[in-house]
Amino acid sequence: MENWLSIYLNSALNLAYYYPLVMAYVWMVGGIYYYNKWERGRPVGGHTITLPDYPPVSILIPCHNESANLRETISVLHNQNYPDFEIIAINDGSTDTTGEILDELCQTSSRLRVVHLKENQGKAMALNVGAMMSANEFLVCIDGDALLDANATSWIMQHFIRGPHVGAVTGNPRVRTRSTLLGKIQVGEFSSIVGLIKRAQRIYGRIFSISGVVSGFRKSALQDAGYWSVDAITEDIDISWKLQLKGWDIRFEPNALCWILMPETFKGLWQQRLRWARGGVEVFTRYFSQIIHPRQRRLWLLLAEYFVSILWTYAVISLIVLWPLMQFIPYMENTATFSLLPGPAGLLLAMTCLIQFAVSFYIDGRYEKGLGKIYYWMVWYPLVYWLINLITLAVAVPLTLLQTRKKRAIWTSPDRGIQP
Repeated sequence: MENWLSIYLNSALNLAYYYPLVMAYVWMVGGIYYYNKWERGRPVGGHTITLPDYPPVSILIPCHNESANLRETISVLHNQNYPDFEIIAINDGSTDTTGEILDELCQTSSRLRVVHLKENQGKAMALNVGAMMSANEFLVCIDGDALLDANATSWIMQHFIRGPHVGAVTGNPRVRTRSTLLGKIQVGEFSSIVGLIKRAQRIYGRIFSISGVVSGFRKSALQDAGYWSVDAITEDIDISWKLQLKGWDIRFEPNALCWILMPETFKGLWQQRLRWARGGVEVFTRYFSQIIHPRQRRLWLLLAEYFVSILWTYAVISLIVLWPLMQFIPYMENTATFSLLPGPAGLLLAMTCLIQFAVSFYIDGRYEKGLGKIYYWMVWYPLVYWLINLITLAVAVPLTLLQTRKKRAIWTSPDRGIQP
């Protein structure tokens, strides 16, 4: 018993320590390589970009109870520095005044078209309806509370024009709710974690997920993949893997900026991260047999990384659970020695996190000034967000595996933080 427990604890300790340490350097090296190859020396999102051609674009806005933000979102959209675009807003069974606002705005804008769905059908269905309403080959999709940078469409379109195998382009979300500690940490998270990981994964050749709040699509690629799955918990993760399984490429465009609202309460953050975690588990259970096929070997690194992250989650939780037992049960005292308190290994891990934050803030500082002010708050990231993400993934795995999902995934209004 003691030998087996000792082996397990040593293995769990090594995994708990080395996984975040190794991945931090993988992401930093990948992010720096991406920066040197595709970002260094080129203009940033505040500048326009000249394209050889300007194919017509449809900007889709799926809306559900967006009355508080919709006017601003659509007003900002009209400022796109792109010559040929239309706006299609899909009112997905809203119970507030979203429908009335859209009808009013439609009277004053020749670019805006509105579709009303009588009942809440879910974001995926709203996007499918918007895609069907569009006669254009290229789509840009944003949320009903997001503010799209004036040059974002042009930066997204350059990838489609220059890459015939590009099926989707994910943009660069920037958090604008930052009045609380949770909000400030999320500003840093989207720069130091999300942005850096997307850059590194682009070097792998495949991206885990587009950003559901700002992304562009080639409609023929969507048709090839079967469009958005209406029963998927997270339609953005699901469509990312469907496209890549069909051989389409997904690009990351850091200049495609979009200002978004994020939760600033623990309840809202928990619900958001649990949904994200369940969406990841769902994708791998749904498409696992396709992913492991040899022709999909470019996806195997993402698959391996995801499985190791699940093992890491349960390893850390088991260590937390076993630690008090080690202190009070006599026969376990000599099995293994470890502490939850910071030691030399913990200090190295903490320093690595700070280095990662510094690297990513330097890279992303091109797109958002003043990120250095957030650096201090990022010392709380492991305590707040690692713990939430760890617990939500641990809950999501059994919850998703045990639940049979065949029903449509409808949506509810999320926590949008304390708005400026």
